[in-house]
Amino acid sequence: MKALSKSRFKLGLECPNKIYFSNNDKDYHNVKNEDTFLQALASGGFQIEEYARLQYPSDNLIKEPKEKYDYQDLADKTNELLKQENVVIFEAAFFTNNLFVRTDILVKKGIDIELIEVKAKSIDPHNNYNFVGEKGKLVSSWKPYLFDLAFQTHVAALCLPDYNITPFLCLVDKSKVATVEGLNQFFRVKQKSDKRTGVDVLVNDKNLLGENLLHQEDLTEVVSKIHDGTYKYYENLDFHEAVNLLSDIRTKNYYPNWPAQFSACKHCEYKKNDSEAAQTKKSGFEHCFKTQYNWTAEDFKISNIFNVWDLKDPKLMEQGILFKSQLTQENIKYKEGDGRLSRTERQWLQIEKERDNNFTEFVDVAGLKSEIDKWTFPLHFIDFETSTVPLPFHIGRKPYEQIAFQFSHHIYHKDGRIEHANQYINTKAGEFPNFIFMQHLHDALVHDNGTIFRFSHHENTILNAIRDQLKASNYQFKDVLIPFIEKISKPRDKHPDPWTVTKRNMVDLCDVIKKYYYNPYSYGSNSIKKILPAVLKSSKLVQDKYSKTIADINVSSLNFKPNHVWLTKENGKIVSPYNTLPPLYKNLTQEEVNNTLSELDHINDGGAALTAYGKIQYTDMTDTERDEIALGLKHYCELDTLAMVMIYEHLNSLV
Repeated sequence: MKALSKSRFKLGLECPNKIYFSNNDKDYHNVKNEDTFLQALASGGFQIEEYARLQYPSDNLIKEPKEKYDYQDLADKTNELLKQENVVIFEAAFFTNNLFVRTDILVKKGIDIELIEVKAKSIDPHNNYNFVGEKGKLVSSWKPYLFDLAFQTHVAALCLPDYNITPFLCLVDKSKVATVEGLNQFFRVKQKSDKRTGVDVLVNDKNLLGENLLHQEDLTEVVSKIHDGTYKYYENLDFHEAVNLLSDIRTKNYYPNWPAQFSACKHCEYKKNDSEAAQTKKSGFEHCFKTQYNWTAEDFKISNIFNVWDLKDPKLMEQGILFKSQLTQENIKYKEGDGRLSRTERQWLQIEKERDNNFTEFVDVAGLKSEIDKWTFPLHFIDFETSTVPLPFHIGRKPYEQIAFQFSHHIYHKDGRIEHANQYINTKAGEFPNFIFMQHLHDALVHDNGTIFRFSHHENTILNAIRDQLKASNYQFKDVLIPFIEKISKPRDKHPDPWTVTKRNMVDLCDVIKKYYYNPYSYGSNSIKKILPAVLKSSKLVQDKYSKTIADINVSSLNFKPNHVWLTKENGKIVSPYNTLPPLYKNLTQEEVNNTLSELDHINDGGAALTAYGKIQYTDMTDTERDEIALGLKHYCELDTLAMVMIYEHLNSLV
């Protein structure tokens, strides 16, 4: 028997067709299952769930069965506990009319029940417009959470008609400060855990956690207005209609043929990709378009509108425009840029080149040369690895406060020599790294006035955060570091304490690309993980150079052996260097690998790096394992800055 759970209710609100695909998940590929950033975020959410439970001491957990999942049995166990006058229940279960919910925390006092849904999302409790905006509409980013809570409240009320049920969201209060050291590590994320959350809790007394970092918000009024149809997820579908429709799809397992919608289709997770897991499964996206638009196998080979970079117009589908070949300049509201490629000019380049199967690069030679001529040697390329978690690693830090634990730094000298000049990584458990990180970065960059490069806005965001942290601290070198940060960065939008931007403000290489360069092999993406492979396909200079060993090219490395080759081919196709980074633990025996705590095997993207930093905060990790993870992080971060060098070399060759 199948029931509509809260997770599937939320999924169905995105698009009812997804209920069918999730029902048949053995047949349909889900790209979100491969997203390491989402996995890291989920881990943080489970940590918060366990943290919240400790604020309500209780042994009443409705455990999931290890074998057959029985909705009614879980509900019966809940009802038995509810016979007590006062009780706290974790994962309380309610089942009726093929609707099933489990609520994170339930507090019963007589006939009064608090239904508490715990989320890792942060909130400023002093903001009066967190959930409902000034114009009286639900804030869009909160809609999924609010409808989730409304669904739980609805099912619980059906099961408990004689009780007063008050719905709460329990959220992370970003104004609070951790008052104990190593708070995050009391809640260990484990892949091999018997618990649903995958989090092993190392404390059992909330007094050991210091100040409570959570805020509980009574959302009775909002939930009531969702129930009565005042607030809708879709304009043409109220809450009760949605419940009935999604429950029907879930229990009868049919494809509802819900009309395709631009945003849902553009971001649909039920698509196929090049991963090994996708090869034996079907595409939900293709199912929809075969059914609704009679697309053939040939149609799916034609470039469609959902892949156009930064295209957001939902009216295109209503006009019957589905393929890039149908798009006109008028459709995308084409407008020429002022001395740089505009957003719509980049879109049109992508449309034209894919339509014509033209993989030649676009280069605004004059604009790019003018930009390059402004740069001062030696050129500095930097990349940061950072972490932001709901439960702080360090005392005195706020939830989701930026932690900078690593950087890599390449220098491109005027004579063409490329030096991996500096790197920094902090692997000491319990040490707040930001200020030491900043000292090392200062020492690496202060010796000349060469141009400094970042890729996208991340590094600037981090420097803004560290500046604010320094200003609030008594750190002995703050008077040196703050002016240096102000010299190489710009204040974020609406910064309460802005500063004057200097000539040495970091150059955003991603922004340079957006202004003057388009590579069809990037398929509209400006991510470095897409730009680098595109450049490698297009640049004979880069291909020839980096297909040789490090020992044979004028490039130094702090982490790779002289015989390492950055650029390899497989079946005649260039392999992204990120896919050839060494696995972890190559230097360990099998017994040592079996005893590792990290449960990692590769670090080749930002999600894995974020997870790795959380793991090395374990105080009981061996130095050997910590060193292996550090080496994996160094490999990854070095490649990020070398990738920027490769991209620069190619851009420079074009002018």
